[in-house]
Amino acid sequence: MTPPSATSPSTSTSTSTEPAVNQPEPPSPSAPPALRMVDVRKVYGSGDGEVVALDHAALEVARDEIVALVGPSGSGKTTLCSIAGGLLHATEGVVEVDGRDITHLSPSELTDFRRSSVGFVFQTVNLVPFLTARENLLVVNELGGRRNRNGSRARARAEQLLDELGLADRAGNLPSQLSGGQRQRVAIGRALMNDPALVLFDEPTSALDSKLGDQVVHLIREEMKARGTSAIIVTHDDRITHYADRTVHIEDGRIQA
Repeated sequence: MTPPSATSPSTSTSTSTEPAVNQPEPPSPSAPPALRMVDVRKVYGSGDGEVVALDHAALEVARDEIVALVGPSGSGKTTLCSIAGGLLHATEGVVEVDGRDITHLSPSELTDFRRSSVGFVFQTVNLVPFLTARENLLVVNELGGRRNRNGSRARARAEQLLDELGLADRAGNLPSQLSGGQRQRVAIGRALMNDPALVLFDEPTSALDSKLGDQVVHLIREEMKARGTSAIIVTHDDRITHYADRTVHIEDGRIQA
């Protein structure tokens, strides 16, 4: 099945040379990949109690590429994404995101990195229950320490994302007032607030029925492609892998060739 494509901008007869609004520039041939992992291991414990969660994994995600990461429970999918997103340190190996080596960053440096370079959409969505949809997006800007510097720009960005995600009329609603699919859309918008190079999705359809899950992954593809943003989608569901550009299988901590 051919994956749905992001909506193409309509052809204009205007002679203006200004670039189309919100259209991503094509990746430069010399631009680094969104993610590069080389010989990465993650080991818990030591000696007889050693558990290898990731075993010499190598993965590269190109600019504007969507990768589906598939494998059984306990195969290392979440560990790989946690390392790629700077939530965990690798025991061995090299991890680069958007050309930046994050392998040995300090905890404070990793916090800054996560705020600016990666987006996360977790399995349980994790919206702040007492904040509206709009405020759940704006909190990204506030946590990044930019509240007083570009608050108006952040608000405009949040409104733009909510509109593009079909949530303009739900901006003032609390998560409890939204459907499961709408909450997932808010989570996607939150992940995109800072224009990250890479967005990591952990089982984004696990709590949705098949029809709604299909719609959400279709939306993920459209939103990533519209911005030229790379993504890894962790999933058990082979039915949604046709929305990815490539499927990577992992088992027992090893990426399968």
